[in-house]
Amino acid sequence: MYLTKSTYVQNWAHRPDVKHKVRVTMNNKTRKDIKPERVSEVIEDVMYWRKANHIHAWFVENCQDGEDNCQRTHVPREKLDELATLCEEVLQFKADGKSPDEILPTQAGFFFGATEYDEYYYGQCKETAEVIRELLKENNPEGTYSGEFYYQSSW
Repeated sequence: MYLTKSTYVQNWAHRPDVKHKVRVTMNNKTRKDIKPERVSEVIEDVMYWRKANHIHAWFVENCQDGEDNCQRTHVPREKLDELATLCEEVLQFKADGKSPDEILPTQAGFFFGATEYDEYYYGQCKETAEVIRELLKENNPEGTYSGEFYYQSSW
């Protein structure tokens, strides 16, 4: 399960005020097989989950219209904020001794892992909330595109 950030960096002739310079290196050597002038987007892996079935179920229901076929799906910033808030509520429920099964339920299924509300479940909620909050705080230089987020699973 992956959350990526895609930032558009294409240079356009009609926008001389906005210029990006891309350089790809590996082992401190410039990759000559990648032409910087042809790079149009940069994709960052910003979060990875394994067997966090409650997080996957949330994305399927809230961003993929209930369709679970491993498609790459755009996730608006508002939806990421919503997920982080739910994860924070789950952690508060734990502190209060309540079950989170009504706000962020687990989901059984092939390769989905355990369905208990255990330390792994709560740990995934904590990490998810922390990473999303940091992502949503990131600032971009003035006049630049802030990027879009995408969720994708692979079974």
